[in-house]
Formats: sequence, structure tokens, C-alpha cells
Amino acid sequence: MMAEAGAGGPRLAELLALGRRLWDELEASTEPSSGAPAVQEKVRQGLDALQRAAAMVAQLELFSENEELEEIASADLKFMLLPALLGALTLKQVDLSRRREHLESAREHFLRFLKLCRNYGLGSSQLSPGTPSEEGAGSPSAPRHPAQPNLVAMAMSRTAKIERYKQKKELENKLASMSSSVESGTADEDQIREFYILQIQKWIGTSLEEIESIEQELVILRSRDAARQAPAGSRGPSRPARAPVKPFILTRDAAQARVFGAGYPGLPTMTVDDWYEQRRRQGVVFQQGFGEPGSPPCPSLPAGASDEELQKQQKETEEEEDDEEALQKARDWDDWKDTHPRGYGNRHNMG
Repeated sequence: MMAEAGAGGPRLAELLALGRRLWDELEASTEPSSGAPAVQEKVRQGLDALQRAAAMVAQLELFSENEELEEIASADLKFMLLPALLGALTLKQVDLSRRREHLESAREHFLRFLKLCRNYGLGSSQLSPGTPSEEGAGSPSAPRHPAQPNLVAMAMSRTAKIERYKQKKELENKLASMSSSVESGTADEDQIREFYILQIQKWIGTSLEEIESIEQELVILRSRDAARQAPAGSRGPSRPARAPVKPFILTRDAAQARVFGAGYPGLPTMTVDDWYEQRRRQGVVFQQGFGEPGSPPCPSLPAGASDEELQKQQKETEEEEDDEEALQKARDWDDWKDTHPRGYGNRHNMG
């Protein structure tokens, strides 16, 4: 459809010009923070102007899927930039509580712009691998990134980015050389048409870059939200609480139990046999011997020995090791304690 430049009245052109001017001011701003009230006020005003202009363009039906690029009036080409400018200004909002909403809204604006350009055969709006297309952008449940990196896709994406960067620089140089004549009104219609088409092609590259950045940020936000919503029980099973073990003195036989237990009435003593019997009742019996699991097995016992055979073998071993010298030392220690009070000789903490 052929639309006259003034079909929407001067108000439509003024709204677009206001949004473009505010966008340029924000890009050239030297404010230290994008959340400054003055910056956010410009963002709000720019979004309001561009949204009103987009509503008017839709009402006028300036663009249609059934027409060719040559059918659009040169003065109307600039209104194709409205979705891209809306997406760029939407990203300027800094409300963290609505960050995900703003990202998804900006992505929709950029995708709508790319679809419009594709319908008219403008530019190459090829999205990078893993980025949702216009048709699948509304399905958040669809997987967006493969589990394993695709090296071929990564190489193609890198090559595409380098090519877009070169094209962007070339377009900026051409636009800079033509802007003065277009803005002053000295350019003819062919120059005006070429100028707007170059602007559209520049924003195609910008939209592709912004969509890739948005997708990366959305992945981070989804992971963070999923971690916050995960129930405490799903973070892994908790270890069962161990019953506290009361301290005791482990002795070789009953004789040593009497010796070591004489001066420490508050600390129980236990022979090796008593300790083993207690562990056996608790169900902790090591078939390889009395060490921890994994210790070398006792060479004198068969693999399937019973508890009685294990106890018998242990007693025989203890009797062989319990020589006369050890027994005499235990008796001497018992006699010494009978004549010396507990704590005798400890002068470290006196005074």
C-alpha cells in the first residue's frame, strides 16, 4: 500500500523525532548512573512518545506483508525503526524487580522489527544458533541452549559477529556523510530513501546483538529464580545425626581395667572383649579383623569364621602379647596411685 508521508499528520513524525532525540541524548549522556532520576525521566518520555507513534502506525496500516519495499514512500521508511527504538529504550529501564519483564518485552520489540525487515527483504536478520526465532519466542519452556557446546555453531556465530561489526562501521561512516544533507533538506528523494534504508540496516545488526545479550541475561535470571524457588529438601539429603559417644578407657584385659579404673571413678573402663561384644550387639562386626573396614584380614582365621572363633582367636592373641613385663608395669602403677593423690606433681596451673 502506498502511504502518504502526511497521512498521520505532523504529530506522528514529531513523536518519532522526539523518541529519536531522547534516545540520542541517552546514548551521549555523561550521567554516572543509568538509574539517575533525570535519565529515567528521559527513558519514560521516550517510551511514551514511541508507543503512541507505534499505535498510530498500526492504525494507519503503513506496512503490510503483501507489499514490496518499493511501494513504501521514502518518508515513511523511517517509521519502520519504531519497534527497534522501543526495544532499545525498554532496556534502559533499571527497575530490578521487573528486569525479566523488561528483557522479554525488549526482545519482543526487536524480533518484531526483524520480522518486519525480513518481510521487505531488508538486511540479513539471521539469528545466532540457540536464539529463539520470532515464532518460538513466546515459549519459555523450549530449550534455548544445548547441553554441550556446538563448536561449529560457535564458530559460525563468531564469524557472523565479526561480519556484523564490519558492516556496522561501514554503515556508520555512510550515515555520517549523508546526515547533514538529509537534515538540512538539500538531499533528493533517492538520497533520503538510501539514508533511511541504511539506518534500518544498522538497527538490524544492533537488534541481533541485543537479542543475544538478552538471551544470556535471561538464562542467568531463570537459574537464579529456580534456585530461590527450590524447596529445602531438594538440595540434597541431610546426614543422620550420630549418637554421642561417651568417653571410656580401652584396656587389654580385666586386670588393666581394674588398674586404670581405680583412680578415675567418673571415667568408665572397658576391655577389648567388652568393646567388641558391644560393637557386635550394635551390628558393627568387621569380618576382616578388629580394625576399620579395609584393614588387612587376620591371617590365622578363615574368611567365614564365626563370632565365637573370632573371640577365641582374639583372646589367644591377647594372652600371647600380655607378657610379664606389661603386667608388672600395671601393678607398679596401681601401687603408685594408692600412695599419691590425683594431680600430684602438676604445678603448671598453681597460683
